[in-house]
Amino acid sequence: MNASRESLAGKTILVGVCGGIAAYKCAGVVSALRQEGADVHVIMTPSAQKFVSALTFQALSNNDVHTDMFAEGAAWDVAHISLVRKSELFLVLNATANTLAKLAHGLADNLLTTCVLATRRPVIVAPAMNEAMYEAEPTRANVAALQQRGFQFVSPGAGFLACGETGEGRLADEAEIIEAVRGTIARSSELRGQHVLITAGPTREFADPARFLSNPSTGRMGFALAAEAAARGADVTVVHGPTELRPPAGVAAVRVTSAREMHAAVLEHVSGAALFIGTAAVADFRPEATAAGKVKKEAAGLTMTLVRNPDILADVAAHRPSGCFIVGFAAETEDAERNAREKMEKKKLDCIVVNRIGGDVGFASSQNEAVMLWGRDGREEIERASKSAVAARILDRVASLRGDR
Repeated sequence: MNASRESLAGKTILVGVCGGIAAYKCAGVVSALRQEGADVHVIMTPSAQKFVSALTFQALSNNDVHTDMFAEGAAWDVAHISLVRKSELFLVLNATANTLAKLAHGLADNLLTTCVLATRRPVIVAPAMNEAMYEAEPTRANVAALQQRGFQFVSPGAGFLACGETGEGRLADEAEIIEAVRGTIARSSELRGQHVLITAGPTREFADPARFLSNPSTGRMGFALAAEAAARGADVTVVHGPTELRPPAGVAAVRVTSAREMHAAVLEHVSGAALFIGTAAVADFRPEATAAGKVKKEAAGLTMTLVRNPDILADVAAHRPSGCFIVGFAAETEDAERNAREKMEKKKLDCIVVNRIGGDVGFASSQNEAVMLWGRDGREEIERASKSAVAARILDRVASLRGDR
């Protein structure tokens, strides 16, 4: 979908304005959104009101400006709930280092930070601050943490700063911010009304109640894809193995343990799916027998007989619902692309995402890098980035391939 042509008419956008000198530039963004036909509601932090009056944004948005978390309203119309429910996107402008720190750590001490914590809508953040503050290690860590949670950033520009220095830290240009809003609004309806089924995490294959075969998968990549698909409007079900991570908000989660349990759950939920993404690191084998009690080492043999588990990807492809697009994942140590392409062709997948395991990406990492393969010679490299960013790239390519098909 072409973001530049995406209409903002009738879209409800929640805009947060923070306490920095760039607050005056936010007036232009609010005006531009309104001219595009968006219904804009502005939240100002107490510090923001020291730079620009609430009256300015009220006049530009033609809506009341929200500044007080405890303002009186209609019965049970709690401000931080009612505001986020009516919005389709949350745009946090001139985000200061202080606000970024609060958002990264879940603090909710004003209406803006409380609303961000309560929203399940896409969030775009446009920082603005002194270059030294933006480059500071804590700020970089906070930005990375928010990106990992799916927040989109419009990076600040370089130029003359209010402190008198020249460097990176200026609020991004108005046109760049509006384009980011257009792109996010476009993506938010890309999968609307479609059922997306995703598998995530490891499986465990028990030999006895105390011992099992498994792998280092955490489910982070699958959960990132589930969150991204939900942000694009899909009805998402994620079938996941044992993990310490919580499934994304707004996603139906089915927890399983073994490969056979995952296989059964997938076949139960795949009916009607428009898109299936198999990110789970499913055990290929399981012990032939599981002891009822813990096997003492003195009594245990040194040989374990293994049997094959059902092949979830192959079975979904063999019984694919009408129109279902199937994406596989492959973790390889050598000849990664050749092995992945063979897997894709053998199992009749529409495309496959392959990454090398080992090092500091992939399993148990917040980052990933991969290659997507499709057709006879289709190929796209996805450079190292947060798994949320990688998930967005994957779904962008899937949208293109589905459109071509």
